[in-house]
Amino acid sequence: MKKFLFIGITILLSSCSDLFDTHPYDVNVKGETGINAKQIAIIEQQFADKDTLRVAFISDSHYWLTDLCDEVADLNSRTDIDFVVHCGDLTQTGMTKEFILSRDILLDLRYPFVALIGNHDFLGTGDQIYDVMYGGLDFSFIAGRLKFVCLNTNATEYDYLAAVPNFDFMEEETVKDSARFDRTVLVVHAPPFSDQFNNNVCKAFRRYLDFFPNLQCCIYGHEHYDMVSDLYGDGLMFYAIDCAKHRNYRIFTFTPNGYEQEQIFY
Repeated sequence: MKKFLFIGITILLSSCSDLFDTHPYDVNVKGETGINAKQIAIIEQQFADKDTLRVAFISDSHYWLTDLCDEVADLNSRTDIDFVVHCGDLTQTGMTKEFILSRDILLDLRYPFVALIGNHDFLGTGDQIYDVMYGGLDFSFIAGRLKFVCLNTNATEYDYLAAVPNFDFMEEETVKDSARFDRTVLVVHAPPFSDQFNNNVCKAFRRYLDFFPNLQCCIYGHEHYDMVSDLYGDGLMFYAIDCAKHRNYRIFTFTPNGYEQEQIFY
């Protein structure tokens, strides 16, 4: 009887295997991983000696995947972009499937791209999934003598117990590979004075920014609106990148003499 019972259960499980799925926060990511490092290698090789860079900044795709598809299609219709930066919140709830869906849409871009982590991407084991799929939470790269410093600023997700923003990383980046860059752009998900930022260190954060060579501007997502502001009232401009639902993004043109930016609707 036990033998027949075992055989019966085995057959039942085999026939119903399609009904079982992995845990929604399973960190066993299938498909493309280590994306940022691979894309950065392409960016740094292709644009090492380029004087003028055209960079598109998008953000906060969440569950608006149809809008993200349209955004990618609009970007692909252009011929004047060098690479794309996603400012975070690739997902709504940090589930593996959400990461995979947004990743596969972004991989349709005809341009190299990198993606920051947003606060929604931390939910569940989202930060671990992001680490596997994209890489470290703080990273930088250099193109055309311009260093892009991309910081994790989602302090609330750690209950303020971790070094977020990471001042040690920032300090290292002010001098790392200094012979290769003379201008800097800062990119974050959550800006200073927002609900996710550790606002106890807002003043210290601003002080650290002064050490970056020729800091051009700061670019962020999170707020789901388009805004240009002198956040600290000292002339350093902060640019908010709108969410995919509102169907617009920004293109920055960086030159040795400064930058220009434009808002694009699709």
